[in-house]
Amino acid sequence: MNVLITGINGFVGSYLAEYLLAQGKAQIWGVTRAPGRLPPFLAGQVHEIHADLTDAAATLRAVEQAEPAVIYHLAGQPFVPESFRDPAATLQTNTLGALHIFLALIALRSSSRVLVVGTNEEYGLITQADLPLTEQTPLRPTNPYGVSKASQGLLAYQYHLSHSLDTIRLRPFTHIGPRQNERFVTAAFARQIARIERGLQPATLQVGNLSARRDFTDVRDVVRAYALAAENGEAGAVYNVASGQAVMIRALLDMLLEASGIEIEVCQNPELMRPIDIPLVVGDASRLHEATGWQPQIPLRQTLGDILDFWRAQVVASL
Repeated sequence: MNVLITGINGFVGSYLAEYLLAQGKAQIWGVTRAPGRLPPFLAGQVHEIHADLTDAAATLRAVEQAEPAVIYHLAGQPFVPESFRDPAATLQTNTLGALHIFLALIALRSSSRVLVVGTNEEYGLITQADLPLTEQTPLRPTNPYGVSKASQGLLAYQYHLSHSLDTIRLRPFTHIGPRQNERFVTAAFARQIARIERGLQPATLQVGNLSARRDFTDVRDVVRAYALAAENGEAGAVYNVASGQAVMIRALLDMLLEASGIEIEVCQNPELMRPIDIPLVVGDASRLHEATGWQPQIPLRQTLGDILDFWRAQVVASL
């Protein structure tokens, strides 16, 4: 069976490729925008295709070449602050990429199953009465990234209804782990701590809003959820991927500081604050559990320890 992963060079895409390779059930094809972007640990194990998914013809060629039974659509602009800085590019990248995949499948008369990965940011402005968030919660996105993902999800559902495409929508809540870009919260904390430990920066850690509470899941659990949804999910359905537990960002930072064991001053930086930030987000993944049996397995403290160890190694390698 051929599997196509768009954004295979990204944080989640590379973990998904590793997971599927370990299962040994599929030939993995991966889309990157240009040569040289495939992570070295995947070299020689996957078939790489270079394509810009905002280009309809390039997308069609990529899908035609891979002949996938399953497509995991992960490629896109994933960073909320960047979506405020450049909303047009975020909307173009995230919405057109998905649309061009659907059009390619129609043109090729393909029966591929497509997993379209959205985000809990689609839910956006929520109230206490909405919690925990289910798939029936109204979508009220509060940033352009959330709008772009809601749009691609609606397109996935529309093409399921209008052209019988085998689409499944996933709404993962916050997922973290080693190799995540330092622009994201736990990676930003861990990188600074690792640098402070080596004396590469003053013992002051720059942070944004620490009072927000979020639903965190290890990326290695998340990709397992994606694979299970591909195997057992219902065409046209949407599934939350969430732990069901809300943790304050301050608590994550405290666990990382405890793992370090050195004295570090915490300094709030206004530039790291979002224009609008929802105080509490927690999801309900019972629909996914009922369909696939999935539930998170990796404890949060283990995830944070792995993230810190990753950034320690990165800092040493940069010396």
